[in-house]
Amino acid sequence: MAKFQHLFNSSGEWIAFRIGKYVFDNQGIWIGWTPWDYSEVVDIEGQYLGHIFLGDRFYHKYYTSYRGYPGYPGYPGYPGYPGYPGFKGYSRLPSGYEDVVIPKNN
Repeated sequence: MAKFQHLFNSSGEWIAFRIGKYVFDNQGIWIGWTPWDYSEVVDIEGQYLGHIFLGDRFYHKYYTSYRGYPGYPGYPGYPGYPGYPGFKGYSRLPSGYEDVVIPKNN
């Protein structure tokens, strides 16, 4: 079974979750994936979206170097609703980072 984890912003709000290399918003819509490692996330078009910190925090780095087009991993399908994990608690943002803005899908 693929690794599952809830992802939170610095305020402790649940904003996304990851199953294996795929990242979904809190409604189960695919928003990105981790092509190089399990911390740097790109959106479904291959553009930088954010980093996963401290195991479950999802932050956006102000400046990142371009790593090239990561390719397309294939559509992951619908993961189902993972259940509400509750509030995580505040966590200070690392220097040079801000909270991720989750893309709105129509």
